[in-house]
Amino acid sequence: MSDPATQVADHATPDGFRAMMSRFPTGVCVVTAVDADGQPRGMTCSAVCSVSIDPPTLLVCLRATSPTLDAVLDSGAFAVNLLHEGAQDVAELFASGDPDRFLQTPWERAPESAGPHLIRDAHTVADCGVVLTQRMGDHVTVFGETRRITQRHRQEPLLYGLRQFRSWSRT
Repeated sequence: MSDPATQVADHATPDGFRAMMSRFPTGVCVVTAVDADGQPRGMTCSAVCSVSIDPPTLLVCLRATSPTLDAVLDSGAFAVNLLHEGAQDVAELFASGDPDRFLQTPWERAPESAGPHLIRDAHTVADCGVVLTQRMGDHVTVFGETRRITQRHRQEPLLYGLRQFRSWSRT
């Protein structure tokens, strides 16, 4: 006898898949890089995970048509800015496609960094070099060997799930 709350879809659809994944909360980051013209690029990303401790490697999944992905591939490097609980506005800004996003939040790029660091909004930044890419559907998975880690703030991480932002302390 099945649970009356159980629903089974005959076929997985993009909308059904999106709804399913919204029920899997995750941390929020902004992936940044610099394009061939020296312009900063960045996008909000919740598809990030650790892959290996030795060498320290993570992956991010970026939209295949994204200018940020183009910058990552052209430069061979990117920064993963892990956002803190007070950075919801920046997560929304970098998800919006606003071309002036880097004019609306403080950032810096030291010569040894792989991409812009969001100095007010990221609690930690990982600078990575691209070691592998794999396209799947409308996204590209980029594997990055972490070369440097900068901890900026000791605030709680920003989380995203059920199509809303939360802080660790409010979950």
